[in-house]
Amino acid sequence: MEKILAAASAALGKSVSRPVDLGGSSRSSVLRCATGDGGTVVVKAYSDASGFAAEVAGLPLSGGFGPELLAVDPSFPLIVMSDLGSAPSLADVLLGRSAEAARDGLLTWARTYGRIAVAGAGRQHEWEYSRGNASFLDVGELGKVLPVVPEGLDGELAALRAHARQYPVFSPGDICPDNNLLTSDGMRVLDFEGAGYHSAFLEAAYVRMPFATCWCVFRLPPGVEAEIEEVYREQVVLVHPELADDALWEAGMRQAVATWTMHMTWVLLPRVREQDQPMHPTRTPAPSMRQLLRYRWSRLLDVLDQDGFPALREAVRTCLGKTAEWDVPELPHYPAFTSPEPG
Repeated sequence: MEKILAAASAALGKSVSRPVDLGGSSRSSVLRCATGDGGTVVVKAYSDASGFAAEVAGLPLSGGFGPELLAVDPSFPLIVMSDLGSAPSLADVLLGRSAEAARDGLLTWARTYGRIAVAGAGRQHEWEYSRGNASFLDVGELGKVLPVVPEGLDGELAALRAHARQYPVFSPGDICPDNNLLTSDGMRVLDFEGAGYHSAFLEAAYVRMPFATCWCVFRLPPGVEAEIEEVYREQVVLVHPELADDALWEAGMRQAVATWTMHMTWVLLPRVREQDQPMHPTRTPAPSMRQLLRYRWSRLLDVLDQDGFPALREAVRTCLGKTAEWDVPELPHYPAFTSPEPG
């Protein structure tokens, strides 16, 4: 801790002290620190060099929706950012009791990421593509976790990987609800460790699934889901006008949902073969991993065409059949859309 504070002070050019741990992850430590002039800043120190590089490169492309990058020490490595405060997150309102607040938060979320996509348009030359977040598509080991590997699956997965590079937009990477603060100045985005350019469909699929890689996952009412998807699409067609074509959009969305579903199968299935576990160790409510996997597989079968991706459909149907004994409840709607409004 003393080394982090010393390096941050040197990089910023003024003393920082009294650190408060904001959580972070196994890849980074995030601290709110006081400055000598009575203000606060956020210091983020990294154990992962790629996360550091992505955040440093990504924050200037955020269109002002992320924190301001104040100082950088590449030798540590760490950064110093402006403090966005302690506003409630989108996860807080989705798990709360107000459907209106949840709907407004989701619309703001979709509009924000659409505007970030617009802000990053034409700036890909500022970004080394190798730093992008396409590594999640490296599911070459997927066959080792599936109960059956149908003939042709490798080819279908290769097609999904290729699709994930089409119609690129800039993204902070981890766009889950808890990384989005609902401040008095609008939504502000945390965590650019996975920032990069990837397909607009991968971003939009977070609405339709919803929230492809996140722990805060329950079902959305169909009308709300369609509404927030359209808000994002309205922005992203400013970057890629071709996406105004409904047939192209629907095909791309199906492939993006398939991509994320197989990625999460690769991530989660080995962890729950013997015993189920919650998607988050401390936050509640949260689905269980088995519950979420079965929801993802069922949803994927609903969105795939009957004449497309036959090997993938067979693999998913087999997963559902082999895990029927899990006997987990159906994934419910978000609490905000099922709880009575506060009086």
